[in-house]
Amino acid sequence: MRETSLRLPFAPSMAAILGSLALAIGPLDAVAAAEPARADVLLQGGTIVDGAGQPGVAGDVAIRGGTLVAVGKFDGEADSVIDCRGLIVAPGFIDLHNHSDGGIISPRTRANVNFLTQGCTTIVTGNCGSGPIDVRAYFAKIDAAGAGTNVIHLLPQGTLRREVIGEAQRKATPEELARMKQLAERAMRDGAWGMSTGLIYVPSSYADTDELVEIAKVVGAHGGIYASHIRGEGLELLASIDEALAIGRRAELPVHVSHFKASGREAWGLVRHAARMIEEARSKGQIVTADQYPYTASSTSLEATLIPTWARAGGQKALVARFDDAEVAPRLKEEIAKKLELRDDGAVIRIARYAPRGDWTGLHLAEIARKENKTPLALVEEITRRGGAAIVNFGMSEEDVRFAMQLPWVATASDGNAFLPDASRPHPRSYGTFSRKIGRYAIAEKVLPLEQAVRSASGLPADILGLVDRGYLREGWMADIVVFDPERFRDAATFESPHRYSEGCRHVFVAGQPAILDGRPTGALAGRALPRAKRERSAPE
Repeated sequence: MRETSLRLPFAPSMAAILGSLALAIGPLDAVAAAEPARADVLLQGGTIVDGAGQPGVAGDVAIRGGTLVAVGKFDGEADSVIDCRGLIVAPGFIDLHNHSDGGIISPRTRANVNFLTQGCTTIVTGNCGSGPIDVRAYFAKIDAAGAGTNVIHLLPQGTLRREVIGEAQRKATPEELARMKQLAERAMRDGAWGMSTGLIYVPSSYADTDELVEIAKVVGAHGGIYASHIRGEGLELLASIDEALAIGRRAELPVHVSHFKASGREAWGLVRHAARMIEEARSKGQIVTADQYPYTASSTSLEATLIPTWARAGGQKALVARFDDAEVAPRLKEEIAKKLELRDDGAVIRIARYAPRGDWTGLHLAEIARKENKTPLALVEEITRRGGAAIVNFGMSEEDVRFAMQLPWVATASDGNAFLPDASRPHPRSYGTFSRKIGRYAIAEKVLPLEQAVRSASGLPADILGLVDRGYLREGWMADIVVFDPERFRDAATFESPHRYSEGCRHVFVAGQPAILDGRPTGALAGRALPRAKRERSAPE
């Protein structure tokens, strides 16, 4: 095990003494030039993969006062020297799609250890149209106690619509649209980095394209991005990509497609056609990117997966009433049954969390139905009536996953949450996304080069957002750094045992402060809210 080497204070050198005398008797240029550079921490002898997509090179990285003072070679003195020979030194990873809006301000989980152990130093919240819309208040809560990682926030369009319209399935009135635009203006002025949509969720899905364009124009005027969980990721994938591209063109802002995939066996292969659509738009000058988690299963609520959006209008009480409505219930159940049929009658849907029956956690719907002597349809109705459940849906093709991760405009992102281990069975992506992409797919299986995998987690997401001081290892930039062992950096979390921290992450620094040292979390809360300043945007490569 490599340990941190601490250097004791040293006696003043002759150059330092002469430098002090120069203050009294006049300038001594030659002597002053000989004064050694200083660093708080020196990461010595590692392989530097700087986030730009170039192969790694051996060298040193020096930190002073939260910033990088040397990348490549350091001729000076450091208070702390860490031997990084045999290790990879990279920019701290940026999770573009995270759902820790509540977790990052909770005393239990604000340290965000399950992401630090993957090498993440910044997360982006407000995704899928869900999260706080009062950006200033949210940032203040983060900064009041600190966090394990930095936090960037997107304005969530679903919460925005709920604030103004509620959960009604209808077109916004001119007055309501004006109010949403006012709130969007305030959010952008308070530091939001863009707007997200969750177009399979209520009430985000009730907004039509024109409504989304009008709000996106406000976001674009402030240099923000449009990040979308598109309307459909199955057979609707291509039409949904087309809508996202149209919103970007009409509102004149960058488009980012969240968790890019083709979901459902019947849709496998469509991701290649979707990629061609995106690449054609990019060839014409439109700024379009995407992100992906390296798993063949997704995770969301049972209701969003199986119950049509029209039936969820008005909230839980209205949904249950539709099951009791003699005229509506047959249509509702027929549509649920069709969705179940496409998912092997529930054999690919696993319960991640369901409070009324903890013993169902980790079991598939079809398995539970047999055990309870019920049909999968009856089981879905029962779960819905009792408040719903979180599920894991095994619906993607491994071939599609491998294809998408090789695209140079696809970043890595978890779609996960800040967790502490408990009895639930969440998707392992919250513990293993980045270590899996880099350790398994890049290093072990060589699906893509290591430097590209690192860029997909650092420089590329920084470019997508418009960050100008993180995402790369460059002198003068913030010292958000991960150091990992390429032989051991792997995901340990599985679908059966998801609450396992990643392995092989040796050191993590957030703003120059050690968050992980010698493989152990320090408990530091150096992460802060990062409000966006209005600035010109350059297109990601």
